[in-house]
Amino acid sequence: MKYNHKAVEPKWQEIWEEKGVFHAQDNSDKEKFYALIEFPYPSGQGLHVGHPRPYTALDTVARKRRLQGYNVLYPIGWDAFGLPTENYAIKNHIHPEIVTKNNIARFKKQIQSLGISFDWSREINTTDPDYYKWTQWIFIQLFKKGLAYKKEMNVNWCTSCKCVLANEEVVNGVCERCGSEVVHKVKSQWMLKITEYADRLINDLDLVNYPERVKAQQKNWIGRSTGAEVDFTTTTGDILTVYTTRADTLYGATYMVISPEHPLIEKWADKLGNMDEIREYQAAAARKSDFERTEVAKDKTGVKLDGVRAINPVNNKEIPIFISDYVLVSYGTGAIMAVPAHDTRDWEFAKKFDLPIIEVVKGGNVQEEAFTDCATGIMVNSGMLDGLSVDDAKKKIIEWLTAEGKGHAKVNYKLRDWVFSRQRYWGEPIPIVHCDKCGFVPLDESELPLRLPMVESYEPTDNGESPLANMTDWISTTCPCCGGKATRETDTMPQWAGSSWYFLRYMDPHNSEALASKEALEYWSPVDWYNGGMEHTTLHLLYSRFWHKFLYDIGVVPTPEPYAKRTSHGMILGENGEKMSKSRGNVVNPDDIVDEYGADTMRLYEMFIGDFEKAAPWSQASIRGCRRFIERYWNLQNNLIDGDSIRPELESAFHKTIKKVGDDIENIKFNTAIAALMALINDISNVKTINREELRIFSILLNPFAPHITEEVYSVNKLGDGILAEAQWPEYDESKCVDETIEIVVQVNGKIKTKLNIPVDAAKDDVLSLAKSDAKVAAAIENMQIIKEIVVPKKLVNLVVKP
Repeated sequence: MKYNHKAVEPKWQEIWEEKGVFHAQDNSDKEKFYALIEFPYPSGQGLHVGHPRPYTALDTVARKRRLQGYNVLYPIGWDAFGLPTENYAIKNHIHPEIVTKNNIARFKKQIQSLGISFDWSREINTTDPDYYKWTQWIFIQLFKKGLAYKKEMNVNWCTSCKCVLANEEVVNGVCERCGSEVVHKVKSQWMLKITEYADRLINDLDLVNYPERVKAQQKNWIGRSTGAEVDFTTTTGDILTVYTTRADTLYGATYMVISPEHPLIEKWADKLGNMDEIREYQAAAARKSDFERTEVAKDKTGVKLDGVRAINPVNNKEIPIFISDYVLVSYGTGAIMAVPAHDTRDWEFAKKFDLPIIEVVKGGNVQEEAFTDCATGIMVNSGMLDGLSVDDAKKKIIEWLTAEGKGHAKVNYKLRDWVFSRQRYWGEPIPIVHCDKCGFVPLDESELPLRLPMVESYEPTDNGESPLANMTDWISTTCPCCGGKATRETDTMPQWAGSSWYFLRYMDPHNSEALASKEALEYWSPVDWYNGGMEHTTLHLLYSRFWHKFLYDIGVVPTPEPYAKRTSHGMILGENGEKMSKSRGNVVNPDDIVDEYGADTMRLYEMFIGDFEKAAPWSQASIRGCRRFIERYWNLQNNLIDGDSIRPELESAFHKTIKKVGDDIENIKFNTAIAALMALINDISNVKTINREELRIFSILLNPFAPHITEEVYSVNKLGDGILAEAQWPEYDESKCVDETIEIVVQVNGKIKTKLNIPVDAAKDDVLSLAKSDAKVAAAIENMQIIKEIVVPKKLVNLVVKP
């Protein structure tokens, strides 16, 4: 009988949902297991076959854990605010709310067709006012603690999306969303003070099970370094402060560079003889993104300030000050000291502008190129530091700067505060009003949610304000403090907001009194296993950890870290090896695969396609191989015999497979787990039949990968009570997993002659006897003198011979 997936798969999806098989139980006596995926952004294109890979992977883990008796929470929701939906709505003249509703319906139908064991009773949507009420509530708590603030700043402005972008949303100088030019503007922005948590965001990585590369990405983005702040007096009497990790090289500082936007330039305007040239350079710099400005390989440009110089604090020598676009006003102090002898960029700049190059760490020829291998070495041309090691010089110079009042030790970070406001419509309204008397005031929490009002035009404005700025009736309100006239904030939150805490709402999604109850948070926290894309292991992970730590500090959540374990998956590429995209024409629709081959085949293939952590190209030919395996499993029923225990001839193979599949699922080696099941089915085929106990165990092992067909086989053949999803994961006997024989290589003079299966505990003399008695080996050593016999236990025998 041929397997009909079109009949079997919908049947079991309906049964699972009717029975609530995958609904997690709050406060169960069972050990809890919380598995989390990055909830999807529901785009108009729907899923392609790459999207279900992480869902299927954690579904495999979640299904296995349920079979092991865990109370599993595996939830799903929608990250539905943001620019893509709004841009689509504008282009097609459909309200973003309608677009979102339609996109979610399409995504949900596609995901459900795959049989992913999500707990749909906990489904959330970031655009639901009952959800974003709590996003707004968290923002108010941040505001009350001084961690949300507004300030004028230089921002990235997308000329097409017409909104502010965070630095991380600018890729290669263009908007990551639409690819349009990004320019700089000065705007008043809401900011979140993530820098307050910089140390903890690094230090607490010791508390979690993340891959080392993920931890490294987090640390590199935060960029903690130890050094000193040094004050350079200028000839105007003003102070220019720089941060440096190499205060020991101060004697080699032969010029300074400040950002074109540095505020002292305006103060010095009447003293500078070349302001026209400076203004021209400032305008050119404003047209570049931060990426373009800091690109290492670009030409070095700058303008020397005519009329103001700096004074090196260690030797009182006057040095020139330049403006150059590679120095950003938003990073550090907006000023640097330049040591061209020991920094390649400074060296190239110094050569271009004919500036002195003074060696201060011995080694290399600094007139020919910068000597940058100077983390250790001996100081030269450095006055009080001469003859000291670099480490000793660092300590001495900081002590001297501190004593002289010219500087002090400082820990610095690359991390910047989070630009949190967006000048768009489709986002959470920021629950703040502005009162001329009271300043910025949060809404009373009883007024939450502050609902996003319906607007006729949700297109971005040309002046850079949110579309909400045109809603005068909505904007006008009263101050929660004094009752006087006030205006609402018209910027909205970025898409990152709702996704920074969604994992908490799953724990108690219908709670109207809190983001989740204390009991639910204590039972389910932390997330046991979080899987997502490598592209989100820096920023999304950082932002959500920051919000969680803040909630921990104010007593809302019980753990300092949100995720105990994080793993990442590689992309599924098109058959041409490129990233799947509509523009490349290589997108594979999962609906087509499910229709032709079935959901179980697609699930199995996505887990078998290769190393889960690496990218892999889609192959239509290979998916047919997985369908054949599904059919082979189905046809085992044709040779079913009675039997309530594993037969001796299959005992070792079954116990090894139980162990391997279980271990491999936990270690995300899904491809090798499936390979083990394929090998086991070969072993079964060799003995021609399968008994009921063997089919029961095989079905349970295959179930996490192919849940529909295994449920059907389990049910039709009455292999156990109830349904397979509520069965028990088999256990293995370690003693039956040990090989009785082992394969070794036999060489003569280093050349392989044969391979032998020998008893695993065979003595050395027995191994040699078996090797020499093999026909191929015997022929090779006939009439030869054996000079040496080499036996590497359990690996090889090498006989060294001569005539």
